[in-house]
Amino acid sequence: MTAAAATSAPSLTRIHHVAYRCNDAAETVEWYARVLGMTFTTAFAEDTVPSTGEDDPYMHVFLDCGGGNVLAFFELPGQPPMGRDPNTPAWVQHLAFEVPDEAALLAAKAHIETQGIDVLGPTFHGVFRSIYFFDPNGHRIELACNIGTDDQYAELRRVAPLMLDEWSRTKRAPRHAEWLHRDPDA
Repeated sequence: MTAAAATSAPSLTRIHHVAYRCNDAAETVEWYARVLGMTFTTAFAEDTVPSTGEDDPYMHVFLDCGGGNVLAFFELPGQPPMGRDPNTPAWVQHLAFEVPDEAALLAAKAHIETQGIDVLGPTFHGVFRSIYFFDPNGHRIELACNIGTDDQYAELRRVAPLMLDEWSRTKRAPRHAEWLHRDPDA
């Protein structure tokens, strides 16, 4: 028996937290509380990185997003300024949060716009609608509400392997779920 055969994949229960970099920890905490209603729960600050032993002072802040989800940020004053991957479009890397329904999505859009923040959307994605905006660190944020039916989600699960296989062969958008692109409200 090989070592790989004697082990099994871990039993994950949820995402503990997702961490991103920020320019200013205090500004980031204030923004996420004011704009998205998150609760600041924890801060860790060290001069030495526990996992590597490097001398690299940091502030690590944690925000409760609801539902057991935690978003965290690192302020790293000893590192070069934040940048973006110049080869990845700004719309690709983003944080997406769920709101209960379309009314909540529209109310969130109105609230965010009153904060002086530009908001794109709502955008139709077949089984959900979304709005998009940027935080003060340049991270793209998405708020989404699910609008699909159980049958639609089941169909998406059924065609997912077929679509991935076709994409892997052709690098062109498969049309196994063409119905996703028809907005009933358009």
